[in-house]
Amino acid sequence: MATDTLKSGKNTTGGGGAPGLRRLLLDNGALSALVVLVVAMSLLSGDFLTTQNLLNVGVQAAVTAILAFGVTFVIVTAGIDLSVGSVAALSATVLAWSATSAGVPVWLAVILAVATGIACGFVNGALVSYGKLPPFIATLAMLSVGRGLSLVISQGSPIAFPSSVSRLGDTLGGWLPVPVLVMIVMGLVTAVVLGRTYLGRSMYAIGGNEEAARLSGLRVKRQKVAVYALSGLFAAVAGIVLASRLASAQPQAAQGYELDAIAAVVIGGASLSGGVGKASGTLIGALILAVLRNGLNLLSVSAFWQQVVIGVVIALAVLLDTVRRRAGSTPVAGGAAGAGGPGGRKAQAVKYTVAAVLVAAVIGGVSLWNSGSSGGATKLGMSVSTLNNPFFVQLKAGAQAEAKAKGVELTVTDAQNDASQQANQIQNFTSESMSSVIINPVDSDAAGPSVRAANKADIPVIAADRGVNKADVTALVASDNVAGGEQAARTLAEKLGGKGRIVVLQGTAGTSASRERGAGFAQGIKAYPGIKVVAKQPADFDRTKGLDVMTNMLQANSDVNGVFAENDEMALGAIKALGAKAGTSVPVVGFDGTPDGLKAVEAGTLYASVAQQPRELGRLAVRNAIEAAAGKKIDATVKVPVKVVTAKNVADFS
Repeated sequence: MATDTLKSGKNTTGGGGAPGLRRLLLDNGALSALVVLVVAMSLLSGDFLTTQNLLNVGVQAAVTAILAFGVTFVIVTAGIDLSVGSVAALSATVLAWSATSAGVPVWLAVILAVATGIACGFVNGALVSYGKLPPFIATLAMLSVGRGLSLVISQGSPIAFPSSVSRLGDTLGGWLPVPVLVMIVMGLVTAVVLGRTYLGRSMYAIGGNEEAARLSGLRVKRQKVAVYALSGLFAAVAGIVLASRLASAQPQAAQGYELDAIAAVVIGGASLSGGVGKASGTLIGALILAVLRNGLNLLSVSAFWQQVVIGVVIALAVLLDTVRRRAGSTPVAGGAAGAGGPGGRKAQAVKYTVAAVLVAAVIGGVSLWNSGSSGGATKLGMSVSTLNNPFFVQLKAGAQAEAKAKGVELTVTDAQNDASQQANQIQNFTSESMSSVIINPVDSDAAGPSVRAANKADIPVIAADRGVNKADVTALVASDNVAGGEQAARTLAEKLGGKGRIVVLQGTAGTSASRERGAGFAQGIKAYPGIKVVAKQPADFDRTKGLDVMTNMLQANSDVNGVFAENDEMALGAIKALGAKAGTSVPVVGFDGTPDGLKAVEAGTLYASVAQQPRELGRLAVRNAIEAAAGKKIDATVKVPVKVVTAKNVADFS
C-alpha cells in the first residue's frame, strides 16, 4: 500500500515527464481540446487565423456562452434547465413589443425584458422546489410556454428592435464586437457568484449532497428558486444580445440553444450529477462549439455532418470526464480547481506559460505557412435557409450544377431555419473574402445586419427566393410568393365552383414565405364570398406535422371540402390524413412543385401545386453571382415564372 501511495504521489506531482503532461491534459481537457482545435483549423484553412475571423468566433460564441453561464448555476446544483432558449426569445420579444407597439420607453422595456426572464426562472424554481417536479419536466413545460407566449405577443412575425438597444450587436471602434464584451462581463459575474458568494457556495453544497446541505442549515428550496431565477436573468440578457445582432426580435429565435448551452457546460468539465463546474470551463466549452462550427463552415463541411461532429465532441468530453475521475484527477469545482500550496500554483503557472508560448509559436508558424495561400479563383458562398425541405434541396442542386458548369467554387451552408446561425455563416463568408455571396434568408429583416457587413467589405450579395430588408443586394432572384398564393386561391376556388368550406395549413410562424403565401391566398380568396376558411393552423412546412394538424382539424371540421397548404410537404401530410377523400371529394392545393408533389398531382391525390422551379432559381442565382463578382451590371430583380401544375400539364414539369 505504501508503494502504491508513493507511485500515485509521483504521478500527481511529477514535474516535466510524461505523467506530468498526462495529468495536465486530464485536468484541463477542455482547454487542451480548444488549443488542438485552433491549431488544426489553422492548418486546414488559411482563412481561420485572421483577426476578423477570430472576432467572428467570439461573436458567434457570445449568445451560447451567456446562456451557458446561467445553465452552469443550475447544473452545479444537479438540476437542468431546458427553457433558456425559449426564455431568451420571449424576453427579446417583450422588449421589442413594449418599445414599439406599446410605446414604453426603451429603458423601461429593457427592465421588463429582464424581469420576464427572472420571472420565468422563478416559476421554474418554484415548480422544482415547492411543486416537487423534476427539473427536466418543469423546464420542459416552460420551454413550451415561453415559446408560445413569444408567438402570441408577436403574432408569429418578427418585431423591429429599438435602434438604441441594437447597438449591443455592433462594434466599438469599428472592430471590437459588443457581444464579446457582454460575454466577458457575464462570465466575470458568473465566476464571482460561484467563487465569492454565499449563493455560489450553496450551489456546490446542494449539488454535492442536497440532504447534507439541508441538514447543515441551508435553505435549499429558496436557494434553488434563486438559482433558476439567475438562469432566467442570463437567458434574458442572451436574448437581448441575440435580437440586437439580428436587429429584430424573432419569435422562433434560439430554438435548440438550450442544448448548445448544456453541451458547453458539460464540455467545460461540469458534471450533470452536480457539485462540479466553473465559469472558465463553460466559456471554453462555448468557444469549442463556436470554433467547430466556424471552422467546419470554412472547410465547407455539410451542416448535417457538423451535427455529427458536435455530438461526437460532447460524447468525448463526457468520456474524458469519466477517465479523469478514474485517474483520480482533481475535479473542476468552484474556485478550488488547482488549489494547493504556493509551489503547486507556481508550477502550474510555469506549465501554462510554456504551453501558451508553444501554442503561439505553432499558430504563428501556421499563419506564415498559410499566408498568400488564397488564389484568385472565383469563390461563391451560399447560405440556404434550410436543407430539410425538398424545395431548397433542389435549389441547392441547381446552384451546384451551374457552379460546376461555370468552373467556380461554391460553398453551400445550411442555416437550419435559424436566423442567428445564418448571420454567422454570412460573417464567415465575409471573413473568407468570397467573390460573391448568395443568401436565401431565413428572415428578411434578420438577414440585414450580416448583409450590411458584406456590403462594407464590397462583396456583392445575391438574394434568392426571399429579399433582404435594410441592406443592399445586387440582385433578387425570386418568384412572387404573393402572386403564387393568389393563383392557389383562384385554382382551389374554381375547382370548388366558388362555394365551400376550406382549411389552411400554414408554414413556420414568422417566416417570410409563410406570411407572403398566406397573404396572397387571403387576398385571392376574397373574390369568392361563397368560400369560407373555417380553420387555419401552422404545421411548420413539415409533412408529419401536416398529417397531425390535418387529422386534428378533421375532428372539428369533418365537412371541409378543400385544403390549401403553403408547401407541398404539408399538402402531402394532409392527403394522408384525408385518405380516400383526397383528390375525390376534397381537392388539395400545395405550393413549391417538389418531385413528391408532382408525383401526387400525377396520381390525382394532390389537385394542384404552385411550382416555383427551384432548380432554375438556384441556377440563375449562381449565374448572377458570377457576373456580379466580375463587375458586370445585372438586373436588380430576376423573376422566375410561377405556374400552377395540375394533371393536365404535370408532364411538362416532370
